[in-house]
Amino acid sequence: MTDLSRRTVVKGSVLAAALASVPAAANAAAPAIRQSPGTVALVRNRLTLPSGIATGDVTSDSAVLWSRASAAGRMQAVLRAVDDAGQVLRGRGAFERVLRGPRATQASDFTAKIHAGNLPSNTRFALEISFEDDGGAAGETVRGTFRTAPDTGAVNGKGRTGGTGNGGNVPASYAQSFVWTGDTAGQGWGINEEIGGMRGYRAMHQTRPDFFIHSGDTVYADGPIAETVVEKDGQVWRNLVTEEVSKVAETLTEFRGRHRYNSLDANMRAMFADVPVIANWDDHETTNNWYPGEVLDDPRYTVRDVNTLAARGRQAWQENMPIADSSALWRPGTFDDAGQYQPARIYRKISRGPQLDIFCLDMRTFKSPNTDGKEAYTTNILGQEQVDWLIREVSKSKATWKVIAADLPLGIVVPDGAVNQESLANRDNGAPLGRELEIAGVLSAFKRNRVKNVVWLTADVHYCAAHHYSPERAAFTDFDPFWEFVAGPIAAGSFGPNAMDGTFGPEVVFSKAGRFAGESPRDGENQFFGHVQLGEDNSFTASLRNANGATVFSKVLTPER
Repeated sequence: MTDLSRRTVVKGSVLAAALASVPAAANAAAPAIRQSPGTVALVRNRLTLPSGIATGDVTSDSAVLWSRASAAGRMQAVLRAVDDAGQVLRGRGAFERVLRGPRATQASDFTAKIHAGNLPSNTRFALEISFEDDGGAAGETVRGTFRTAPDTGAVNGKGRTGGTGNGGNVPASYAQSFVWTGDTAGQGWGINEEIGGMRGYRAMHQTRPDFFIHSGDTVYADGPIAETVVEKDGQVWRNLVTEEVSKVAETLTEFRGRHRYNSLDANMRAMFADVPVIANWDDHETTNNWYPGEVLDDPRYTVRDVNTLAARGRQAWQENMPIADSSALWRPGTFDDAGQYQPARIYRKISRGPQLDIFCLDMRTFKSPNTDGKEAYTTNILGQEQVDWLIREVSKSKATWKVIAADLPLGIVVPDGAVNQESLANRDNGAPLGRELEIAGVLSAFKRNRVKNVVWLTADVHYCAAHHYSPERAAFTDFDPFWEFVAGPIAAGSFGPNAMDGTFGPEVVFSKAGRFAGESPRDGENQFFGHVQLGEDNSFTASLRNANGATVFSKVLTPER
């Protein structure tokens, strides 16, 4: 299909989706239609899954199953335990379950989720998801796969017998791997089928990870995507386009359209069908560098109240992300009596067996206004409730490795204009101030509680880096050394490297950035993701890779006892 015809199809699909979104009463099922003599029977439109399927927040015994239907219908899922070749297990290790989920309606943009619990650990599943219309007719079936995490009770590298590639006949290894990155479809660089679409997702998928951490900026609601963009060297970048990406997102429909747009990429759909997602959110799911209570001074917006935009962006994000924690599910009533934004909680812990716990942060929702960051008192990047949760949960974790999935970096200076700061680093290498005080309290508590083997992972700054933090280099010294790894973007403009703030003593062990600010993803050389391999010996091998799959840096960490 030519580029022109493909783009026309995508534009036409918006109209088709709009027609599909008419309530069920308006497109009644065929059996309910009375036919007059000589008339031709109307054919029921078969429900399809235009955004594919996904799984998320997968633990040792649970998973969230997600999809979006083309119109109203009830979600159904089938799970079968399989070996690594995809063959259904018989006898020992066999498992099959049919799950009926909620009804997808316009109220959720026809998205639906099933929380599958009581699953066997360390087991690969073949997954089938479909929707049944109101007349009982089954629609399209989309297939995928995922593996549950090792048993949390596993000891010395071996878990309980499970449905694995060995047919469940011997104890299963608890080694696992995962990838992380951020920043999808930013700076006007959307889905370009001439270069194979978002190839970074294909490169991540090819590593066969057990799960994927999307570290935020899952969409760019504030970044219009044009049909063509002229690159710095004169090449023409050709985007797929839809109506919803033609302007900044303000309405709920426009925010939803951003997620629908990204799912048009075949690489992303293929990866999400096979690789469970753990999702952070950051600023671009709403608008650049936002914080609660902000009023925009941006002529592109007719809605200037960021709280209103954040509530809409948050609803669209949570509809489209397979989040498990029931307290993290969006619900109406996101404003208090004073009109302040009151979001549901999305920070959460995902247990991945005896080797690994993931602590997924929310560094956006409770954020204080962006200032120069040099207040003599504590200002928020997490908020006190989340700080208390993080200290408590990390301190009591029995996992070897505690990975903190952050949507903002710790020591990288991320400016918001000429003076203000977007993250917590404030360009002052002295004692902690402002938001730094909150993180200093977290790091000090980890040391006081003798927490070992904490690793911070993030994205946000559109380049990759490895940072080692140590008190001997720092102005603040009441913490134990730790590593932070940065990876991104995966399908957006490249930037960096940024200046570092010395408060927590970071050493830039490695960094690699684009050749110039805003460089396109065309050749994949300066698009990045991170990969972690957890070994049988409890080692933690973190590598930084480009969108072509080439490793540009690797570091092996061994656990402290």
